Order: sequence, then structure tokens, then C-alpha cells
Amino acid sequence: MPTALIGGTGIYSLPGIEVKARKIQNEYGEVQIYVGQGDYEDVIFLTRHGQDHSTPPHKINYRANIKAIKDLGVQRILSTYAVGSISTDYPVSELGVLRDFLDFTHGRDFTFFDQIDKSVGHVEMSQPFCSVLSDALLELGAKHDLKVHDGAVYVATNGPRFESPAEIRMYRQLGGHVVGMTCCPEVYLAAELGMSFAAVALPINLAAGLEKNITLVGGNINEVRANMVNLMLDVLSQTTDAQCVPPILL
Repeated sequence: MPTALIGGTGIYSLPGIEVKARKIQNEYGEVQIYVGQGDYEDVIFLTRHGQDHSTPPHKINYRANIKAIKDLGVQRILSTYAVGSISTDYPVSELGVLRDFLDFTHGRDFTFFDQIDKSVGHVEMSQPFCSVLSDALLELGAKHDLKVHDGAVYVATNGPRFESPAEIRMYRQLGGHVVGMTCCPEVYLAAELGMSFAAVALPINLAAGLEKNITLVGGNINEVRANMVNLMLDVLSQTTDAQCVPPILL
């Protein structure tokens, strides 16, 4: 069965893997996806901002993206997020495996459940991220020369502006660890369509107020990103649909 990898900022290709572009049309819009070739023909790749990073977070067609992935028969999705760190537990250039989220987005098309159909109109969110995929990300991280930390809570803001120091202080008090603009509604749209979803956050800076000036990380960040993609491909190859418990629809 096919699996999917969604790439965030800085992840616009699958290094060393030949892909074939394909356009998918559904009721929510047209989506550009890439299908792996050769040994990776069961891997679907989507770059949420586009190859030229031209689509801002609040303009991404999240429903079209997730529906296109589902229509290709995908049951497992791994996703990457470039984030700001608001906790010393999640250092810059080290990965955080997401386990929960706080959603402060607004004005987005955030659900497929515009009406209750056959008594189904809600998705249960006590475990937003698949534990099987998340555990595998932790277990295999060192194999790919990555430092991976568990238990990250993702704070989703609307963007495209960055957060104020006061907002960051509030998010920290609420239990957030990293802050970004795209995890929501992806995580719960995937759940509404019955897909298992897990994700890693890559902090590329400290959030507002935690350093005098926001400075994006340099150095070996491209190497970290390449290793992160290899980690996710490894996890997808070493897990199965049957191992993952699908989300509960109510």
C-alpha cells in the first residue's frame, strides 16, 4: 500500500530518489504530488508550500492536499514541520516527535465534516499522532545521526506573521514546546479521513523573546533535513498499515 510524506519548509525533494510529478484533481482543488520511482514507487511526496515555497501557511489548500493523498490509497502519513522552539527541551537543529497540539489558527477550511453523514461528524483526538509511527521515529533516529526528543506539543498559529514575545510566553504557560503555522488542520483532516499521521518538528530558531534577534539556524541544517527525510522513509518502510490503529470517528 502507498504511504505519504509531506515536506515542510526546506523539504522540497527526496534526495537521491527519482520521482514523477502527477496532478490530482478533487472536489477541493488541484494538487501537485510526486510519486517515487524504482524501490520507492509506493511513496507519495507532497511539498505543502510548493517547490518554490510560494504558498503561505494560511493559503495552503489543506483539504485538497489531504484528500488527494487519501484518494491514492494512503493509510500512513509522516509530516515535517520547520518550527520555532519555545522550550529548552527542544534545541535548535534537533528533532521533536509531536504528540499533541494547541490550535490557534482561524479562517481556514479545517474539516471535511460540513454535515453529519451516517451519524459520523466528529473525530476523537485524545491521541492525535499515531503512537506506532511516533515510536518508530524515536527508535530509528540515532541510526540516521539525528538527536530526537519525544513528547513535543505543537502550537499552531495562523501566520504569516511570527508571534509576539507575549504570545510566546502565553504558549509556554499553556504547555507548548514548538510553534509553527501548518500542523493544523493537517493532523485532524488526516484523522477525519481515517489515516494514521505522525510528525517531526525541526526547530530552526528560538521563538520571539527568547533571544535578542531571531536568527535562523545555519551550519549543518541541510544535512539534518536530508537525514530527517531518510529517517521518515525508513520508518515508512519498517511499519505497516496493520500496525497502526486508525482514528476513531464518532
